[in-house]
Amino acid sequence: MNLPAFGCVSVHREPIAEGVAREAEWSALCARDGLACAHLWQAPCGLVVPRRYTLLAGWTAALAAGGAGQVQVRASGGGLVPQGPGVWNLSLIWQSDEAAPHASDAVYRALCRELAAALAQLGLAATPGPVNDSFCDGRYNLAVAGRKVAGTAQAWRRIAGKPVVLAHAVIIVNADLERLAEMANRFEAELGSATRYRAGALTSLALAAHDPDIEPRALGVLAQQFAQPHLN
Repeated sequence: MNLPAFGCVSVHREPIAEGVAREAEWSALCARDGLACAHLWQAPCGLVVPRRYTLLAGWTAALAAGGAGQVQVRASGGGLVPQGPGVWNLSLIWQSDEAAPHASDAVYRALCRELAAALAQLGLAATPGPVNDSFCDGRYNLAVAGRKVAGTAQAWRRIAGKPVVLAHAVIIVNADLERLAEMANRFEAELGSATRYRAGALTSLALAAHDPDIEPRALGVLAQQFAQPHLN
């Protein structure tokens, strides 16, 4: 399958404090108007976690500890994802012709294909697959030289009777990898979880491309890639 044509990608230069809530707003607008939309945005320092984390015995204590910054709960699955400077979120939202999420793997493959095409324009060869000890690990990470540079997730919802798809990517553009791993590990420890992450399992576009000033170029390439029609 191909992703829908998004027409343009809104790049939010200032961090969005409640990005998960904004995704819900964008989804509601898509259900109302039928128009696909795409947003590139950052969040303040903190974490985004799947709803299942709120059911863990240590959830309340971990929030009370306050060491994770802002913690947001998302509707999609997966695991914990750190946020902050140098971490960019790509949110793609469209109405589906199908009422049920029968094509979730196809959506993931299409998303990874387009992300990899964008990264190729930066001189980076990215491939999908799991990366041990990375946060929110899964089959549809994107890795450069075996180190995770992007993760993906998706959620299908019915809004006002309309099936709406949210496909999401988290891209490490130029973040401090040690800080990301430390923030995630501290929260997992406060939850009472044995899960831990390694900074060495991660990379960034800046590190992989040996370009500390890559962010403006990377955002431009990503916006252009997802704004254009997606053809076979």
